[in-house]
Amino acid sequence: MARPPQKPGEPRRPRAATGSKRPFNSRSGKPEDRSGGEKGRYGNDKGRSGGDKIRSCGDKIRPGKDDARGNAPRKPRTARPAAAPPTPRDPSLPEREGERIAKLLARAGVASRREAERMIAEGRVKLDDEPITAPSTVLKDLRGVTVDGKPVKAPEETRLFVFHKPAGLLTAERDPAGRPTIYNALRNALPAGTGRVMPIGRLDLNTEGLLLLTNDGEFKRQLELPANGVPRTYRARAFGDITQAQLEDLIDGIEIDGIHYGKIDANMERRTGRNQWIEMTLTEGKNREVRRVLEHLGLKVSRLLRISYGPFVLGDLPKGTVGEVSQRDLDNFRRSLGKGKGE
Repeated sequence: MARPPQKPGEPRRPRAATGSKRPFNSRSGKPEDRSGGEKGRYGNDKGRSGGDKIRSCGDKIRPGKDDARGNAPRKPRTARPAAAPPTPRDPSLPEREGERIAKLLARAGVASRREAERMIAEGRVKLDDEPITAPSTVLKDLRGVTVDGKPVKAPEETRLFVFHKPAGLLTAERDPAGRPTIYNALRNALPAGTGRVMPIGRLDLNTEGLLLLTNDGEFKRQLELPANGVPRTYRARAFGDITQAQLEDLIDGIEIDGIHYGKIDANMERRTGRNQWIEMTLTEGKNREVRRVLEHLGLKVSRLLRISYGPFVLGDLPKGTVGEVSQRDLDNFRRSLGKGKGE
């Protein structure tokens, strides 16, 4: 039935509901297109269970503006006090020649710096058959150094690999319980002749996606240090009730059980009933950080995958396979980290 004409000066009447309830995209402020058939921003959907397709769902909400669902503007971030400047070097001290033994071993790909320090404490590292007792021992090079009685080779050129880790693999060299590790899959995935590689960061047993591998323990440490601010992006499928406003509050960090988690950029990608895909970018990478934060918000995570680490993306790399980053791209990235960070 037609409505009577509106009188001059009368407040505008709201439109009647049409009855159509298309799924709403909280990121773009538009109804979600669920027509299907679109290829995801992060590659195809091969190997994904349940027919779920991971798609981009519009633009992110701009900070400081209300979204179409009426969420309040993002809270202004409080400025944190600047870090104290480093203590200047005493000019009266002689210049140090060489590097610490733990750092040299890490650079040579023997182990990470922390693992190298443990090897030294166990008496496994020797110089001319004499045990090295302190990880702070400074050497010019690794000539005469042995680990478990084997001479340490000169460092090779730094290499970086991208591995698509499937769920169900431990990010460890071995497991006392006999569960499969990433190295079981890497035996046949790495190029022939590749030496020892180490994972940069970790992924939980049931977390899948991008895992970076390198032969350079010092480079590994640079990428893992929160001080260097290398972003990691994850996508989580979670069950429960959550709003975009709650996710945006994570930009200021959150404390859970006495543990502080820093800035997290989180956005709702799409929702079906009480299931939703959430994208989260962080720089700390604390143990089980994404799962703990989402569980704290009342969500149950059913699937979690990492899609990028710094500028390196998972793309269409099939599960269980490895791709190598070109030397040019690797060099450009290392320069972007800056000299002296994390040292």
